[in-house]
Amino acid sequence: MVTHRERPGTAGGVTFLNLEDETGQVNIVCTADVRNRFRKAGRAASAMVVAGRLENPDGTVGVKAGHLHPLYLKVPTRSRDFH
Repeated sequence: MVTHRERPGTAGGVTFLNLEDETGQVNIVCTADVRNRFRKAGRAASAMVVAGRLENPDGTVGVKAGHLHPLYLKVPTRSRDFH
C-alpha cells in the first residue's frame, strides 16, 4: 500500500513514494520521466507493484522506479500526500 507521496520543490522534479506491506516499508524514487509515464498510478493508486533498481547509497534501502503497476484493493485506503 502507498502510505505517502512527496514531491518537494527542491527535489528537481523527483517524486518520493513510500510503500508498506506486512513485512515492512520501502522508499521509492520516481524521476520526472517515470512520473510522467505512469502518472495515473503514481498519483492515485492506493497500492502498487514497482519494478526498478534496488539502491543502497548510504545504508538506506530504496528502489529507483522504472515502472509503476497499480493494484486495485477492495479495502478503502488513503495515502498522506505532500507537495
